[in-house]
Amino acid sequence: MAGLPVQQHPKLIVGLQSADDAGVYRLNDDTALIQTVDFFTPIVNAPYDFGRIAAANALSDIYAMGGEPITAMNIVCFPADDLPESVLRQTLEGGLDKIHEAGAALAGGHSVDDREFKYGLSVTGIVHPEAVLTNSGADVGDRLILTKPIGTGILATAVKGGLADAATGRRLIDIAAELNKSAACTVRAFSPSACTDITGFGLAGHLFEMAAAAGKVIEIEARAVPLVEAALSFGQMGLFPAGAYTNKDHFKDAVAIETGVDDVLADMMFDPQTSGGLVVALPPSAAEDGLAALQDRGIEAAVIGEVTGADSCGRVVIR
Repeated sequence: MAGLPVQQHPKLIVGLQSADDAGVYRLNDDTALIQTVDFFTPIVNAPYDFGRIAAANALSDIYAMGGEPITAMNIVCFPADDLPESVLRQTLEGGLDKIHEAGAALAGGHSVDDREFKYGLSVTGIVHPEAVLTNSGADVGDRLILTKPIGTGILATAVKGGLADAATGRRLIDIAAELNKSAACTVRAFSPSACTDITGFGLAGHLFEMAAAAGKVIEIEARAVPLVEAALSFGQMGLFPAGAYTNKDHFKDAVAIETGVDDVLADMMFDPQTSGGLVVALPPSAAEDGLAALQDRGIEAAVIGEVTGADSCGRVVIR
């Protein structure tokens, strides 16, 4: 979109400017509309689980903005001559189950014949205009809480390579198919100043987007970041998806890795996630209670760093 004449609108609360998770449009003094869309190719073999993961991933953007999803529409690209219709039906069933779990309604969709299977959702949510969470509100001193472990990109690579056992494959599915609904609802009580979800740019990339949008420096402790079981071992074997190296190269001038950080662990900070967790910035006075509340709900949350200073361009430091 760079260079294109995008018109500004007075009711558009969140648009293209800050690389946020979704767009937000004010309808009236009490309600704003959140809109997002996401779809991708299968990352697991089971169609039903692929549908669940793709739907959870698309719904996550609504939660990252502080909202509630209300409607969803299927987006389907399907090779009708190459795959049986049952694959599509099971995928849609998985997606529908997640839509219902989120409390939203399926309102329709669109499909095209395509050589490569893709599925996802366009999702609409609502939020009070004064309660919108963005990636730009982080304040100096805020603690950063991550609500899901990272490493799912590495696990998906291991699964595709036939190197992961069944339990590891199931762990990947369980994490990626988990809605961020419970985490989002829990942190609202602790006055979060910013939020984003961790997806294709990896933890470091999305933290940089948060830092850049806020004009801040974010520092994280690499060993404090929760990892999916076996991900570090597979990483030490070199089973990183290509996207991890693309991310690391893309953000090399914005993300500083301190001397002494293990090379593999540092690379894991760039591992692209599918339907990853939220990173929430909480005031220091609320961080401990917020973390405890998340953990009490069975959420694998951890404090991974803090906002340490100002930087007009944004910067991330991995310690």
